[in-house]
Amino acid sequence: MLRRFSIDFAIFSMFMDALIVGLSLWLAALVRPYLNGWWFIQHLPGPVHLPSVLYFVFPLIYLVVLASLAIYDGRRYLRVADELTALTLAFIIASVSSAGILYFSFRQISRALFLLFLVFAYVGLIAQRSLVRFFFRLRRDWPDQERRVLLVGTGAFGQRVRAQFQAENIRLVGLIGDEDDPPAGAFEAEDVRRAAMETDATDVVIALPYSAYQHMAAIVNRLEDVPVHVWVALGFFDLALYQLAVDDFAGIPMLDLRAAALNDVQRLVKRAFDIVVGLLLMIVALPLMGLIALAVLLFDGRPVIFRQERAGENGRPFTMYKFRTMVKESDRGQEQAEKAGERERHVYKRRDDPRVTPLGRFLRRTSLDELPQLFNVLKGTMSLVGPRPELLDLVKQYQPWQRQRFTVPPGMTGWWQVTGRSDKPMYLHTEDDLYYIRNYSIWLDIQILIRTVWVVLIGRGSY
Repeated sequence: MLRRFSIDFAIFSMFMDALIVGLSLWLAALVRPYLNGWWFIQHLPGPVHLPSVLYFVFPLIYLVVLASLAIYDGRRYLRVADELTALTLAFIIASVSSAGILYFSFRQISRALFLLFLVFAYVGLIAQRSLVRFFFRLRRDWPDQERRVLLVGTGAFGQRVRAQFQAENIRLVGLIGDEDDPPAGAFEAEDVRRAAMETDATDVVIALPYSAYQHMAAIVNRLEDVPVHVWVALGFFDLALYQLAVDDFAGIPMLDLRAAALNDVQRLVKRAFDIVVGLLLMIVALPLMGLIALAVLLFDGRPVIFRQERAGENGRPFTMYKFRTMVKESDRGQEQAEKAGERERHVYKRRDDPRVTPLGRFLRRTSLDELPQLFNVLKGTMSLVGPRPELLDLVKQYQPWQRQRFTVPPGMTGWWQVTGRSDKPMYLHTEDDLYYIRNYSIWLDIQILIRTVWVVLIGRGSY
């Protein structure tokens, strides 16, 4: 019987995808003559015969691209949204590649036919995955439903692991330990082996406190002849900035306590989005930036660009660019401005800040002073959307939980800018940034960018 997440199922999925792509190409050629009556489509006498080589090349292109983005690794995309996002990205890349091949080889093929093929193929790939999910749901062939877990450790950390298993509907068939979880003595390695065999467990999860780690070797050794998966739940995630990951470092598997909040696909999509949209915005903004630079030079003199060290991704300092909106050497008045702030906590932007020049007040009001940050975006030190890059002095005062905002690149705009902007005190900004990180998607970025335009036009919270 074909099992979910097996190698055989991955091969089956590849075969089905290749079949869908080939059938979509054939179906597009079949349907194309029926579009001749549409006024914006060129008349093409039927029937349409495509070169046979395309029925081999197109499926191969899509399989290579889908495989390169790990689409066939089912455990990587357990959630529907994650799988559809990765599938859409892979489909776009493969479609562009296919269009390029047609351009350099069979340019006589109808563009309407190619668009039909894209529609049929995309719908077919999504439908195939939806049917697969529905089928395995009926069979209840999912890892959280077929696993029978024996949990070793019932202390404070073990209880947290147990609560997480219950939240994920993972079946626990046994618990070993007591509420105090002493380092050694509450149970022996042989007890774990016996319980694993009696409960017919598929997985043994060891969730012991740090003081009991030296006893893990004995437990693992006694399970060598028992057909179970052995997992060690690491309490180190309390030390992680955002999430914990195991990665290869110089050929040695190590724990990454500062693993990125975004996976590889999300990071690729976000960076590609930043480059494409950033270049388009740069083309439009360059003439305006030239006029603003000239105005700053004439009214306020040099320097035109204000450079300041800010905290970027992982807290690394970088130089952020803005048009100068304050009097020269305004940083000397930073401490006085903070003392006269509107809140007891740090608010380093004030409505009545005497350091802001008349032209600078207009630039701040319209957010035009931040246009030079497009250069930061193209350099990769910033993103179009993300947490605002923080002042280094304020970062030194951060609580550990606040440093989670450094797990993604800082942005020109972000969630708190479109929900409160400068009207909100600084200590509330981090909560908004963490909301953005935990709910990130490229669609959220697009939504924030659109809302930013309206917030700037209204002028709410901008000074």
